[in-house]
Amino acid sequence: MSQPLASEPHTDELAPAHVFDWLDEAAALRADAGLTRTLRSRTADDPVLDLAGNDYLGLTRHPEVTRAAAEAALRWGGGSTGSRLVTGTTALHTELEDELAEFCGAEAALVFSSGYTANLAALTALTDPDTLIVSDAYNHASLIDGCRLSRADIHRAPHSDPAAVAAVLAGRAQRRALVVTDSVFSVDGDAAPLAGLSAAARAHGAALLVDDAHGLGVLGPGGTGALAAAGLAGRPDTVATATLSKSLGAQGGAVLGPRRVIRHLTETARTFIFDTGLAPAAAGAALAALRLLRAEPARAERAREVARTLARRLTAAGLHACEPEAAVVSVRAPGPEAAVAWAADCRRAGLAVGCFRPPSVPDGISRLRLTARADLTDGQIVDAVRLIAELAPARARGE
Repeated sequence: MSQPLASEPHTDELAPAHVFDWLDEAAALRADAGLTRTLRSRTADDPVLDLAGNDYLGLTRHPEVTRAAAEAALRWGGGSTGSRLVTGTTALHTELEDELAEFCGAEAALVFSSGYTANLAALTALTDPDTLIVSDAYNHASLIDGCRLSRADIHRAPHSDPAAVAAVLAGRAQRRALVVTDSVFSVDGDAAPLAGLSAAARAHGAALLVDDAHGLGVLGPGGTGALAAAGLAGRPDTVATATLSKSLGAQGGAVLGPRRVIRHLTETARTFIFDTGLAPAAAGAALAALRLLRAEPARAERAREVARTLARRLTAAGLHACEPEAAVVSVRAPGPEAAVAWAADCRRAGLAVGCFRPPSVPDGISRLRLTARADLTDGQIVDAVRLIAELAPARARGE
């Protein structure tokens, strides 16, 4: 008997036209709320002064970094050809992991294709249904998604409140517990109280996981990161994640911590096992940037100095700028539509700034988000502040 033929695909005439109508309705709701998002292509020679990206140390276009990326691509190819456990680990990956761990004071490191996948790996591989995760209310979306995928019990703790974290841990029934926080929160640029969170975790037998995406290269001696700044680097109960796409000017992510943690992730983390390895060009660029930072540690302090100067001058101009603890400076806007218009006016005037609106901001307050760069000149800082202040909505002053 012959086998039945596979079903014919639906023609345009037979396919129901209404199955995605709800997407148009959702888009209309976002538009009404001022939350429309669009892609904007930029050219390689874009003359706009960039205070929107995360190139904190100004290394993305550094000749040594771009040369290393090109040489890695010429030597190893455009891609890593497979997952890290198959063919995707090159000598560059191993060098990068060894030097990154040494720089940050960790026993070992594991490189991923992005900071997002690194966070998903750490949270899903280091927890189980008998784990309590205590997660800061303002944590990054990648940490939130990792918590959701972890199968653990999750408690959303008040922002930067070690006492509240300790109280939750004290009443837990789960066998294990993990305290999770950003080191520097990406919206306002405030730093987490890592010493207090570590003390709370230790007092109750919990581990600490810190996403140091915005701390690596900016905080700590010579940019060694927030854990080093807090005296927590290398502790056996502490794990850090990081991105290679901010201070190190490349792409990718990493998990740093005790060697047995890294071994466990290598053998169990799905975003490591089933993901193609980081492209050699990105690994080579990150390694070159790390070596530049080690040779020029003053870049970290310069990035912090630029952030403080931006905040101080914007405040003097009557705007509500946060007091930065790393390289992120936020300026409050009256609302989402005003924030979008303000950012657009700045771009037309030759200045790129970030625009954060709900749901990206946990407190519901729209902002311009500025990122300091170690390579900004004093003249560029003066020009940026002048433009932001001149183009500010009237209601942005004194809020």
